Amino acid sequence: MAEMVLLSDTAVVETPVAECDECLVDLRTVGALRLDPRLADGEGAFAHVRLSVVDRLVTAQTLLPAGMRLLIVECYRPLTLQQEYFDSHKQRLRVIQPGHDEAWYHRRASRYISPPEVAPHVAGAAVDLTLCTADGVELWMGTQVNDTDSEACHTDSANVSAEAARNRRYLCDALTSVGMVNYPTEWWHWSYGDRYWAHVTGAPVARYGPVKSLPVRTGPVVPA
Repeated sequence: MAEMVLLSDTAVVETPVAECDECLVDLRTVGALRLDPRLADGEGAFAHVRLSVVDRLVTAQTLLPAGMRLLIVECYRPLTLQQEYFDSHKQRLRVIQPGHDEAWYHRRASRYISPPEVAPHVAGAAVDLTLCTADGVELWMGTQVNDTDSEACHTDSANVSAEAARNRRYLCDALTSVGMVNYPTEWWHWSYGDRYWAHVTGAPVARYGPVKSLPVRTGPVVPA
């Protein structure tokens, strides 16, 4: 972990944003992509992501081996929800690893939950996803999505089966090929256009800052 750049690092936090005002797209209206309902919310926030991310996901899916598809789990998170997640994780750390100062807990929490002010999900720039077969059977990736109880969730972990490692390579190769970046503590988390993406790729500015509200729904939505 020492060499990893975390979302709380100064280099990421201080990356400037030149908001391009690109729209959010509701993936429930995108027939080419499969959306999993496990984290669905009443407003449908989980299904929204920036247009350029949608384009990249559709292209990445065509780069997977025959019979494989992307399975989208979660995209946009409102700022209040991200804050709730981050604060809850910090409190959990205080209980299981007492005796540290606030800066330590802030940085430690950012291994797995982004500080809200720089969160890729809050910017509509991130997607948590996995792989499935053409008929929707989820493939084994070594851990479940959002399972951070061991370092097996780290993208390059050696503590996963050969099958899981192979599936992770398929996912990584496809998404990297379309310009998305992975957060290395979570094999399922990928983003484009946010501050972390800008830092990893060397872009001078991020394209997307926090999204204040979801777009008004104007058409029919296919149930997730």
